[in-house]
Amino acid sequence: MNKQLKTFFTVALTAAAVSAAWMLQDAPLEAQNSSAQAIPRTPDGKPNLSGIWQTMSTANWSLEPAEARHGPLAALEAGAHLAFPPSVGYVEGGVIPYKPGMRDQQEENKRNWLKLDPTTQCKLPGVPRATYLPYPFQIFQGPDATLISYQFAGADRIVYMDSDMEPQVDTWMGTNTGHWDGDTLVIDVRGQMPDTWFDRSGHYHSGWDMHVQERYTMVDRNTIDYSATVTDPNVFERPWTIKMKLYRHQDENMVMLEFKCVEFVEELLYGHLRAPGSPIGDGVTPLY
Repeated sequence: MNKQLKTFFTVALTAAAVSAAWMLQDAPLEAQNSSAQAIPRTPDGKPNLSGIWQTMSTANWSLEPAEARHGPLAALEAGAHLAFPPSVGYVEGGVIPYKPGMRDQQEENKRNWLKLDPTTQCKLPGVPRATYLPYPFQIFQGPDATLISYQFAGADRIVYMDSDMEPQVDTWMGTNTGHWDGDTLVIDVRGQMPDTWFDRSGHYHSGWDMHVQERYTMVDRNTIDYSATVTDPNVFERPWTIKMKLYRHQDENMVMLEFKCVEFVEELLYGHLRAPGSPIGDGVTPLY
């Protein structure tokens, strides 16, 4: 087991253990003002974000305001199943500020969404898209590091608190450093791969030079105000911000199940290599 993998498992186990302990030790109510009494807190007084969360938005289909529309031509037989729902828009000001000529690439991506969207091939979604995919994610909050684990593709990221760590190579989920701004958890993400999108409408970025700053602010025990500001001078005229709510899952039997989607795209990626006469798929999992 290499050093990086050992570090991941160590942080994951530590964060889970500390998070569980902190959930049982909310700070005394007298240390909180009346407007924040409903917010769970860790022993050091910070809001406790640990739990399973999910957005109730259509941001994954379009960050900008959009009408409902047909899915890609290749998916017309799916009828309503792959049609795009309408979007109220989540970008401050309504429009992502592309530099002149840069929106052409987004329009091309949109026309060929099914083929070009990286998540079609089960590639990790990157930040901030991982937050508003239609899948839950779980936060394990610790004092020195926080683990965020996503159901889609088993994506994970470790947020190192109060660290000046710089990215050494580009990665799918970036290098994540965090700090507290009052009661708001701020996460700076740098060094991401260019091979991720912001949504199914083809909004894109340049990768390495992009900086994403996320802000998580609990407004009550089960709701987070989430925002992400994107700065990428290669593609956009200025920084732009998205905002939405995140909601805690409260079902007693709610757990994070696996969605390891690699096996679902093997036929798409490697079906042309299948021996003649061999079954489509893995030959075991039923295909309906």
